[in-house]
Amino acid sequence: MAYITLNTKKLKDNFRYLNKLFKHNGIRWAVVSKMLSGNTLYLSELLKLDIKQICDSRVVNLKSIKKINPDITTIYIKPPAKDTVPDIIKYADISVNTQRATIRLLSKEAVLQKKNHKIIIMIELGELREGIMRDDFIDFYEEVFRLKNIEVVGIGANLSCLYGVLPSPDKLIQLCLYEQLIEAKFNKQIMYVSGGSSVTIPLISQNILPKGINHFRVGETLFLGTNVYSNDTFEFMHSDVFKLYSTIIELIEKPQVPTGEFGTNVEGNEFEFDEELIGQKTYRAIIDLGLLDVDESHIEPIDENIKFVGASSDMLVIDLGENLNKYKVGDILEFKMDYMGTLRAINSRYINKILEE
Repeated sequence: MAYITLNTKKLKDNFRYLNKLFKHNGIRWAVVSKMLSGNTLYLSELLKLDIKQICDSRVVNLKSIKKINPDITTIYIKPPAKDTVPDIIKYADISVNTQRATIRLLSKEAVLQKKNHKIIIMIELGELREGIMRDDFIDFYEEVFRLKNIEVVGIGANLSCLYGVLPSPDKLIQLCLYEQLIEAKFNKQIMYVSGGSSVTIPLISQNILPKGINHFRVGETLFLGTNVYSNDTFEFMHSDVFKLYSTIIELIEKPQVPTGEFGTNVEGNEFEFDEELIGQKTYRAIIDLGLLDVDESHIEPIDENIKFVGASSDMLVIDLGENLNKYKVGDILEFKMDYMGTLRAINSRYINKILEE
């Protein structure tokens, strides 16, 4: 059976590096745990670290986090759906919001549960994902400040996740200016200017992060060591906290070109083949991973001689060429994963989750 390993030592190393970086620059940060898909084994290991705040986009994951550590501050990091409001109040100490109607519901539910609920209001800075339009934000804050049991603790923005809009200093300065305007107009203290994420980290070392940005939400760089800005790995961080392994379940020398009348495959794709390959053979192997678990475009074999040649729901087919490494059925292959590959693989309940040191 396929499995993923989490290296606890490398995770600790990455956390210490980031924690030191943020502390040195007077920045508070929250760990984004959604990559772990609520897996309690991995969450328990993560929560052994000196984490002050943890973010997730699934309420059920926040519930698991609170069960492991009831005292940690939890943040729900997407605009809440109306039917999740009772659980948001119960399991999230803070939520990010963009809809007045939803915040009204949060207010009513917070009164019912006799809780004060904190919110961060997200502002649109060009990425066109979540965020209120800037022309509306004064009226938005004015109404929200009047709601019972709701405490506005922050202003935030999302960049890079949808269209890859980078967090330039100019955009982040805009966010800081909006925070200053809100404080001046309403005589309120805004605790967090949450404009930082994994992609914003390089601005710290370049000394171009606006001083007003005082809160980061970081997941990918913690788990994968990724410098998202340049799509490589930070020098002092590990990119292989997670590793993926899969077993060869068939290995046979076969023709390189299929035969018969062609239609489409399970994904609706049509294929064309080089006629020069007709009659030639290659060693093809099947491994116990499929599209249900991971997209092969987001994983990479450690052995550079291995090539993906096809995929179905429960099996990936690889080309071993002449099989120079003498692979056989039962051998285990190792794969590197990018962010989406790791996210999907961990989310698959058909892949075992293992810890290693």
